[in-house]
This record gives sequence, structure tokens and C-alpha cells, in this order.
Amino acid sequence: MASGVKEVLPPSLDSSSEPPPDIFDGTTKLFTAYICPYAQRVWITRNYKGLQDKIKLIAMDLENRPAWYKEKVYPANKVPALVHNNEVKGESLDLIKYLDENFEGPSLLPNDPAKREFAEHLLSYSDSFNGAGFSSSEQMESVKLVSDHVFWLLIPVNFDAKVHYLIRCCFDYLENALGKFDDGPFFLGTFSLVDVAYAPFVERFQLFASDVKKYDVTEGRPKLAAWIE
Repeated sequence: MASGVKEVLPPSLDSSSEPPPDIFDGTTKLFTAYICPYAQRVWITRNYKGLQDKIKLIAMDLENRPAWYKEKVYPANKVPALVHNNEVKGESLDLIKYLDENFEGPSLLPNDPAKREFAEHLLSYSDSFNGAGFSSSEQMESVKLVSDHVFWLLIPVNFDAKVHYLIRCCFDYLENALGKFDDGPFFLGTFSLVDVAYAPFVERFQLFASDVKKYDVTEGRPKLAAWIE
């Protein structure tokens, strides 16, 4: 697999760092942050397709990001951002699709129409899933991102119970989705952009549920357990 290629990761640039002199020299660059799950989506896609030599990584310190990034590169001031053909593109779901469609390497979307349709459904749901997973007592508003469970906001119970319920609903959803196709352990049978989109967040949510809520997200969900493995 192309992702096995070893790479020396560059240090993260911060507010004291000068902008790279070659940002718009025609080569392709990925502005990323090693700890950001959204950026990890694009990083995983790049590596899986074997594009380490074609797309240069430029890492950012999100806690102390340089002012020139917003001023000269990406006005949204977020990662990931891709510089390709001297144009800057953003938004992780858009970027993983863009890399798959415009660069060489193994395709990360199947040709089967039913699988492609299901892929679009799961990708569109992923932001709701992410909002639910990141909910905490300090992030009540993120619960509202999960439109499927808006009714839950009306129930006057302890917030921790809401979070626990929401976590269960979201992981039940993934368990059911993983049962849609039986020709492999992944969402579409074989590894795809859907797995890329969910993996960085599921990893974090699993740790949150286990360490903070003492809840095993794989219990009673054998397909999810196999997918995580």
C-alpha cells in the first residue's frame, strides 16, 4: 500500500515563522496540522494514493498560527488547504474528493452506482456525526448539528445523559451503515473516502467515550469493532 512510504515530517510553522518562498511556484502543497482530524482526512488520502512526492506538506501550529497564512494563503485561516495550479482550495470533504478525482493512485470511490450513492449519503452525514461526537458540557450548541436528534434537545434530563445517548445513536448508525455491503469490512466493502472521512473522528470519539464516559463504543457492535481494527 502506498501509505507505507516513509516520510520525514516538517516542523509546524508558527507566528514567528516566515512564509515559505515557494508557495505559489506551481507545485502542489497541502497546508495541514498534525492534530487536526479534518486535515488528517486529506493527509490520509494523499498518502493512500502515494502522492507524498507530488504534494508537499506544510504543517501549521493552530494554537499560534502565522498571520501571513490568512493574509497571503487562505483567508478562511483554517486547515486543510491545498495549493494546486497556484489556486487555493479548502474544506476537507471537498479536498479528499478533489485528490481522488485529479491525482493518480488507487481510486477511493467505487464505480458501482449504489455504492457511490451510499458514499455521498455517508459523507453528507459525517459533519453531523462529528458535531455529535465533539459535544461536551462546554459545547452544548454542537448537539444542534445532529438534525436527526433535534427532538432530544427538548427532553429535560441531565446533559451527560444526553451526550451518552447521542454517542450511542451515532455509533449505532455506523454499525448499521457497515452492514449495508458484505463484500468487506469497510463502509463500501473496500476502503474508500467514507472510511477516510470518519476514521480520524471515530478514533477520537472512541477515546472520549472510553476515558471520559467509561463507555465501550464497540460493545454490541461487531462490525464497528472489525472496522476499527
